[in-house]
Amino acid sequence: MSRLWVEKNKDGSWDAFSDDGAHIKFGHSSDRGLFSPGDLVKVALAGCAALSSEMPVESVLGEGTGARIVVDGTYDSDADAYTSFEEQIVVDATKAGLSEEDAKKLAERVRRHIESGCTVMHTYREATPVRMNVEVRR
Repeated sequence: MSRLWVEKNKDGSWDAFSDDGAHIKFGHSSDRGLFSPGDLVKVALAGCAALSSEMPVESVLGEGTGARIVVDGTYDSDADAYTSFEEQIVVDATKAGLSEEDAKKLAERVRRHIESGCTVMHTYREATPVRMNVEVRR
């Protein structure tokens, strides 16, 4: 896993970078087309489920296919925290002609892969301590 950092832009948005070259823009205002930090929490969960489900979906439906993952969260404004998340994983197999039994088997395989392979889901299910160090350079 690579290290990441964020830097503020002059327009008030932020950029997140990783050691391996990944980049994403975010900010406070979703009306500017930016993910908020809360959105990024949900993106992490959905992205992890997408990558975890990729293999079973492609093995049945072919390379380049994937599930659509929708994540919604219950937000508690008093605690300024999400109290729960709901993921909806939709695999479009309409062109594959799967039997009902094969569709159930695929759904179960997708569920097992996400349950066993999604680090983000595992992390969110646990009480995960966050240690913070603030340094002011002068």
